Amino acid sequence: MTSGPDGTTTARPTSRDVARAAGVSQAAVSLVMGGKWRGRVSEATAERVRAAAERLGYRPNLAARNLRTGRTRTALLVVPALTNEFFAGVYTGAARIAAQHDFGVVLYPSPDGIGPARDPFSSARAALDGILASSMAADALTALRGDDTPPIPLVMLDSDPAGSPGATTVNLDLADGIRQITDHLVAHGHRNFLHLASAVQSWTFDVRARELAARTAQLPDTTVRTIRSALTVEDAITATETALRTSGLTEPTAIVCDDDKLAAGAYKAARRLGLRVPDDLSITGFDDLSLATAIEPELTTVRLPAEEVGAHGMRALLAVLDDREAETAPLPVELIVRGSTGPAAPRS
Repeated sequence: MTSGPDGTTTARPTSRDVARAAGVSQAAVSLVMGGKWRGRVSEATAERVRAAAERLGYRPNLAARNLRTGRTRTALLVVPALTNEFFAGVYTGAARIAAQHDFGVVLYPSPDGIGPARDPFSSARAALDGILASSMAADALTALRGDDTPPIPLVMLDSDPAGSPGATTVNLDLADGIRQITDHLVAHGHRNFLHLASAVQSWTFDVRARELAARTAQLPDTTVRTIRSALTVEDAITATETALRTSGLTEPTAIVCDDDKLAAGAYKAARRLGLRVPDDLSITGFDDLSLATAIEPELTTVRLPAEEVGAHGMRALLAVLDDREAETAPLPVELIVRGSTGPAAPRS
C-alpha cells in the first residue's frame, strides 16, 4: 500500500499496472525490470516500461524475486582501504550501475589493506551474488569465495590478470599512463629520473615500475633511480629528502611518483632542500586526486577514471551472472599537465 497526494491509502502498483500503462505484456515488464531485456525487447519498449514504472511509482517485489531466482541481488566490493579517494570513486561507479539493475553493493575493506579478506557474513555464498575486488590479489579472496563449485563469481579491478585465474578482470591502461608521463618529461629535456615508488607490493605498482624502466631504457644517457616509500606524505618526505641528499653525480631533474600523496611528500622534501618546483625539479603524480590541485604549483598527474572502473566492473559482474561475455578492454587514462613540470634545469 502507498499514500496518495491527498493522504489516502492506495494500492501498491503492480507489474500488471505497468504493463497496461506501457502497452506491453507483463512478461516484457518482468524482463525490463529484471535487467534481462536486451535481445528480447527493443530499446524503445524498455524505455517505455521504465517510464511507466517511474510514473506509477512501481518497485519490483525483490523478496519474491529473490526466492524465485535464488539470487540476493547483492554484490560485495572489497577494497584495501576506505580512506583512499580512488576507492570511493570505484564504489560510486559500481553502485550507480548496480542501482539501475536493482542490485545493492556492500563496501568492505580487507583487514589493514593486506592479507586474506575474512568473510564478513556467516556464509558469503548465502549472502552474495558476486564479488568485485579492487587493487587486490585474487588469492586474498579465497575465504570469501569459499569452497563451493562453482565459486562465487568474481571480477577483479586494477589487478593482475595472470594472477586471477577464473576471474574476470577490468583494468586501467596504467602502462600508457607511465608512457605519457615519460614522454612529457623527455620532451622537456629530462634524462635523470628519481622514481618514488610505493612500498606496497602489488600488480598495479609493478606495472608502473616496469613501464618506466622499459621506456627510459630506450633513451641514451638516461638514468632512473628507484626508492620506495609507504603511501604517506611523511614517509615520502623522508625517502625523497634522503635520496636527493645522496644523489651524487646523477642528480635527478624529475621525480616520477606512484601516486599523488607521494608527490605531495616530494614537494615538501624539495622545498626543505631549497629546490623550486618546477624550476629546479619537476614532479609528477598518478591518480589526479583532489590533492593534486590543492598544492602549489598544481600537480601534473595521470587522471584515473575511478568511477568508470567501478561502473565497468559492475557491468562485467552482471554479464558474468547472465552468462554473457564481459567487456574487459583496458580503460584509457589521461595525463593532466599542470604547473609542477617544466624544462630540465642544469644542475650543479
